[in-house]
Amino acid sequence: MTEETPGFDEKPDVPSGATPEDAEPQAASPSSEEAAAPAGDASQIAGLVAQLDQVRTALNERTADVQRLQAEYQNYRRRVDRDRAAVKEVAIANLLTELLPVLDDIGRAREHGELVGGFKSVAESTETVAAKLGLQQFGKEGEPFDPTIHEALMHSYAPDVTETTCVAILQPGYRIGERTIRPARVAVAEPQPGVQAAKAEGTEESGGSDDKESGGPDEG
Repeated sequence: MTEETPGFDEKPDVPSGATPEDAEPQAASPSSEEAAAPAGDASQIAGLVAQLDQVRTALNERTADVQRLQAEYQNYRRRVDRDRAAVKEVAIANLLTELLPVLDDIGRAREHGELVGGFKSVAESTETVAAKLGLQQFGKEGEPFDPTIHEALMHSYAPDVTETTCVAILQPGYRIGERTIRPARVAVAEPQPGVQAAKAEGTEESGGSDDKESGGPDEG
């Protein structure tokens, strides 16, 4: 039997000509899975970026849809408010149109001095309510005739007018804002043709006499 010497460590066989470092185990080289890991991470990041772009695109589309719906709703509200105001104005105009004969009676009673007592109070209240609803009366004697707001029921000639003029208001006109619900019914007078011609001739004659008095133009 061979006796083992205590404290003697066996060393691996080292080929001749090799250094002791060659005998040490070499570090393991990276595996193929570890080498492929960075490439997998890059593709995953690219996929996430693509998904993020898709989400942003979808978000922009939904935002545009919401903005378009909001604009349509605002236009709808403005249209409804405009239609409601128009319907209200038409309803008030129809009501006041039916009330015009009553206002005419009140006006005639006032002209004849019959607007007294309780009837006067009721009449004034009626006129106040009509004014609050926007009713405005127009038409005065002496104003020029305007066919857009006046209705001529009588016609005459007068020497003291220079244009077609309202000389009498038979029925006052009424309007609501810019809308005329009844034209003023008037009697009109026009200038007399002979008077206008005479005035024109007189003006020419006066001008000629001035020339004569001044000696007229110098003769060459």
